[in-house]
Amino acid sequence: MKTLITYNYGQEKMERIGNLGYEIIHIHESEITNCEEIKDIEVLVCYNPFDNLDISKLENLKLIILSSIGIDQVPIDYIRKKEIFLTNNKGGYSIPISEWVILKILEILKNSRKFYMKQSEKKWQIDTSILELYGKTIGFIGTGTIAMETAKRLRGFETNILGLNTEGRDVKYFNKCYSIEEIGEILSMSDIVILSIPHTKKTHHLINETTMNMFKKDSCLINISRGSIIDERALTKKLIEGRFRAVALDVFEHEPLPAHSPLWDFENVIITPHNCWVSEMRNERRFAYIYENMKKYINGENLINLVNLNKGY
Repeated sequence: MKTLITYNYGQEKMERIGNLGYEIIHIHESEITNCEEIKDIEVLVCYNPFDNLDISKLENLKLIILSSIGIDQVPIDYIRKKEIFLTNNKGGYSIPISEWVILKILEILKNSRKFYMKQSEKKWQIDTSILELYGKTIGFIGTGTIAMETAKRLRGFETNILGLNTEGRDVKYFNKCYSIEEIGEILSMSDIVILSIPHTKKTHHLINETTMNMFKKDSCLINISRGSIIDERALTKKLIEGRFRAVALDVFEHEPLPAHSPLWDFENVIITPHNCWVSEMRNERRFAYIYENMKKYINGENLINLVNLNKGY
């Protein structure tokens, strides 16, 4: 069974996949184009080759295994029409992302940036505005695997953990969950709001000027989902107005974040370059999921992390 893999996981791991019965072609995503060698592949293992690769010319394509959680880069309408299976790496980055979220919460509450600035100036000055995480209300917009891993860790700080999902269904580690229609209630109660919801047509600019006005005054906002969940123009306006104590952003509407973006200039905005998913274990977990799905596919078994194309996640 012919397979195109756009990342080299090392000789041993590639051989393990080959031993399942796959004929492997490896071409890096930056170098990929439609060519004779790949036109009859059945499986595509990738992140985002779709800018350079026209999958409509891959007539035998039956399965796309993404190394990412997000599916924004995929031509969804086409694969839905052709009934191509799509799986994503749901849960594969939850541990490092949850650790990043905890780090940013503590950096914000403990005013770490100001202390680093004072250190660079060799300035000894006590800060009496430091806050505790203990007892704070944390609101998650989205209660998937990343939110669950983060909520699990936050329980150790004795926080009140709220979640928002489609129906308001109960989720492990959360004290209470609300439906999407109750977003104003969870925003108004939360000291810290964490965006961990998939980006779909329904969630595009979910955090806009109207919903930002629902936030508790002097609350904190953290985004590790997709940049387009937030209307960045509205966010800039609310930062100028002093709505937020602080904001931590790892994802943006346009990446890399343009140098002219005003978000760079706020002292209470922490910016990282879509980096929260990175850890020394990322390739191990990513390969484990890919290998498991390729094993299931060739054996005719049900795939894991199969994306619901109608829901968009």
